Formats: sequence, structure tokens, C-alpha cells
Amino acid sequence: MEELEFTNRIDLTELHEGINTIKQEISKVIVGQKNMVNLLLTALLCEGHVLIEGVPGVAKTVTAKLLAKTLSIGYQRIQFTPDLMPSDVLGTSIFDLKKSEFEFKKGPIFSNLILIDEINRAPAKTQAALFEVMEEQQITIDGHQFSLDSPYMVVATQNPVDQEGTYRLPEAQLDRFLFKITVDYPNLMDEVEIINREHLATQPKLDFVTASITKEQILAYQQLTKQVIVEPNLIKYIADIVVSTRSNSFLYLGASPRASIALLKASKAFAAINGRDFVTPEDIKQVAIPVLQHRVIVTPEREMEGITAAQIINDSIQSTEIPS
Repeated sequence: MEELEFTNRIDLTELHEGINTIKQEISKVIVGQKNMVNLLLTALLCEGHVLIEGVPGVAKTVTAKLLAKTLSIGYQRIQFTPDLMPSDVLGTSIFDLKKSEFEFKKGPIFSNLILIDEINRAPAKTQAALFEVMEEQQITIDGHQFSLDSPYMVVATQNPVDQEGTYRLPEAQLDRFLFKITVDYPNLMDEVEIINREHLATQPKLDFVTASITKEQILAYQQLTKQVIVEPNLIKYIADIVVSTRSNSFLYLGASPRASIALLKASKAFAAINGRDFVTPEDIKQVAIPVLQHRVIVTPEREMEGITAAQIINDSIQSTEIPS
């Protein structure tokens, strides 16, 4: 039998080395949480936004700040609070007495990597201010459009929605996030390592991390990611997984075509960070739950039984035939 040739047709050497460098820098501070870091880097490569959910104290915000510090790009952090207004995020027009005209003062959303801390602490009006910028990379103020520079990525953190003082994000807002990453508590060994590092630390943790990747490199990596090869049978596999959510009796709302596109982009980026220029069924499986779990709604009956969207999606993946 003829031996299969798996030599990359696209040179991903620089991309793979760059991603590994970022991982090494982040690991100087973060213990464990490899899945969260991998998914953040996957989203960076395919120009997606990320929602990280977890209880306070599991390094959601720190990881996002570390990612920003490893990249030589603009960075802004916005703390969402119940009294935050859309103009505090987007910017506002101010009347210039000298020029006798209004001048637009850009808000903190005008940067490359935006960390929105505790996004579900702000009410719906402020959350809705992100709709246009996350989808179209532009904002419209007073009839004028303002474009934002590339690369552009929003990383938002939120506490579990059942906690006091939180506002559930609407489905349209959730659908604009490529991933929803659920962060659990560290295991015992990781917890011991975290305590030891803190005990021995002699300087602020973020001082250990240096910027290693430029804006131009990120844009080049993103273009390479778009060239990753996806066979037609795998495109059908992606469609099968997404369409199955729409007929699942455990789900009140299934995933939209935007989810199919997100799953395609994410699987290409996941293959790229693993040094391959082609997608495998395993790549699709690895990103399916973070891509889909926030885009579906579990029926009230199943939710009362404690069944989660992630469990339903996992069952759906397992029952979908893998293409040969």
C-alpha cells in the first residue's frame, strides 16, 4: 500500500514557533489552564472573540492580560459596572468651542485587544453597544462610521449567571463570541504550584512576561490560517453537527449558520496551532463545545434536571457519523 504523505503544503513553521513562544510566556505565570490558553490563541488566529466564564479567582482576567502583554499591539481594559453607559465604551462627541463643531473622542473600545471584565455586570443597554463593533469591526456614532484597526479581538470575562448582580447576555450578543470557555477550579497539584509560586515571588507576576509577537506577525498568521485545507466531507461533518442541534428535543433553540462558520474557522485555526495545514475530525471535535455551548438553549425541563448545553452537544457529536 502506498504510504500517505503528510508534509505540509503551507509553511506553518513561523506560526507554530510564534504560538509556542506565546504559550511559554503565559506559562511563566499561569499554572495549568492549557485548554483556555489554546482556545484563546485559536480565536486570535481566526479573528474571533472569546467569552470566559468562571467563578472569581480562577485567572480569567490575568490570562487575558498576559495574552495582551505577549503581543506588541494596543490593549485596553474596560471594567463593566451597573452604571456604565455606552458612551463610556464607544466614545462621545464633544463640542469644540474653538472650532465651533463637534469632535468625536474615541472610547477605550478603540484598540486591538479589548479586555471586558465582568461583562454581565452591566445592563443590556451597555452590552448592546458591542453588537456592531464585534461583528463589523466598526462603530456608528451620530451618523458617522469609525473603523477599528486589525487585529481586533474582544476577550470578555463573566461570573456564572446565577450569581447575584449579574445580567444574562442576550442570545444575539452571545452569538457574536466565537468561543465560550468555561474555566474550572485547578486540581490539587496545580493549586499547590500556584501557592508555591506566590510564596516565592519577589516581583509582580506580569513583570516576568515580555512582548514577543508583533502586529504584522499576527496579521500574517491570520492570513496563513485562512489557507488551511478543509476537505468537503469535513465541511459536511461540520454542517451535520450544527444541524443536529436544531432537531434535538433537549434544546429549545439550536445553533445558527453563524455557528457553522465559526466551527469552520475555529477548526482551521486549531489545526494551525498544532502545526498542520489540514483539518481533521478531531480538530472539529475539540472546538465544537466551546463554539456551540453558548449558541443553544436547553429546554427548561432538561435544565431543571441539571443537564447542560455542553453535555447535550457532546452527545450530539458522539452520535454524528465521522467521515472516512
